[in-house]
Amino acid sequence: MSRIRGTNTKPELQIRKLLFAEGFRYKLNDASLPGKPDLVFPKYKAVIFVHGCFWHGHGCRLFKVPETNREFWVTKIANNRANDSRCRKALQRCGWRILTIWECALRGPGRLDPAKIASAASDWLLSARRSATIGGVRTQRRRGTRAARS
Repeated sequence: MSRIRGTNTKPELQIRKLLFAEGFRYKLNDASLPGKPDLVFPKYKAVIFVHGCFWHGHGCRLFKVPETNREFWVTKIANNRANDSRCRKALQRCGWRILTIWECALRGPGRLDPAKIASAASDWLLSARRSATIGGVRTQRRRGTRAARS
């Protein structure tokens, strides 16, 4: 776990690149705000969190509780989710708008076109909406067995 990065993750870098290309300028990981949001847009009084589906317990295909040391992981992810909730509430009380972009929007079978993510984030930043979420497309898991070989 010591190799897991909390900042400058691949999904975060992708979002930063997309929004910078759209002309948006931002601060990174502002420690003066609750939860140290990944991207802070003071001009729009908005923040963006880029959440990893595993670490934040998203209900998508990319999230599965590990079988080994299950109790530890369930507690860890529940604590992460509780912390996320506390931070969102504190930010909203201070008047900040919040966008959450989930990792599954950027990778996996349900990923979205990067241009659509950039457009949705850009539209949200320019709107007056208080909060929004961008996640991947929900896909059905395959069931059944493979055909027998003859």
